[in-house]
Amino acid sequence: MPALRTRRSPRFRAALAFAALAGVLSAGVASGGTAAAKESAASPTDGWTQTSFTYSMHKPWNLDLSERYSYNSSTKTHTMWVNSTDEPLEEGSDTDPRTEMRWKQEYSSGKHMWDADVYVPSGTNGADIMQILRGKHPSGTPATDIMLRASSANGGTLKRYTDAVIKTGIYNTWWNLKVAHDADAGKIQVYADDKLVLTVDDRGPATRYFKNGVYHHGSGRAEARFRNIRYWVK
Repeated sequence: MPALRTRRSPRFRAALAFAALAGVLSAGVASGGTAAAKESAASPTDGWTQTSFTYSMHKPWNLDLSERYSYNSSTKTHTMWVNSTDEPLEEGSDTDPRTEMRWKQEYSSGKHMWDADVYVPSGTNGADIMQILRGKHPSGTPATDIMLRASSANGGTLKRYTDAVIKTGIYNTWWNLKVAHDADAGKIQVYADDKLVLTVDDRGPATRYFKNGVYHHGSGRAEARFRNIRYWVK
């Protein structure tokens, strides 16, 4: 006996088609809405322009650069290290030992952002890994606007000088650090993994430049690595 067929009216078939189409559209809207939300999330560099930068290297005066600095061209990673017993930058100086990239782009106005992925090996304690140095500043005013110092607390902690915490758990992992300076407004903002974690005043008019590496105030060996280094202006 032949199977019975259920006959559906044209109106019923149209209703089924409309329901199916509505489901597809609904799914598409939900998916697109999620993507749009992700795309609309603000980035610290929105509205900024990436530009080139140049730098010179600072190191203990009596050592070859290769003894305290290396560059891996395949990963584009800059590695800088120093020992607490090393000589300073200049013979006879009473400053602490350092191995740093000294940016040549100096500024006294405008908006400028330093941006890099950072890796601090365990054991680095008491080393400034990034700073805004006030190369030319009025007498009696500080030499820096900000210094970011790594210590051994809580699996590695980065602080503004020795007070405000920027990020904990920094040892042996890559993460992103951004420091934006609005020299006209006198404000500095620090971002950890694109999250704003600190806003502070700078220290008044000056001509500045960025530095990154290790400027060591602690004991033992200090090391920091940097990749994807970028310079932004606005």
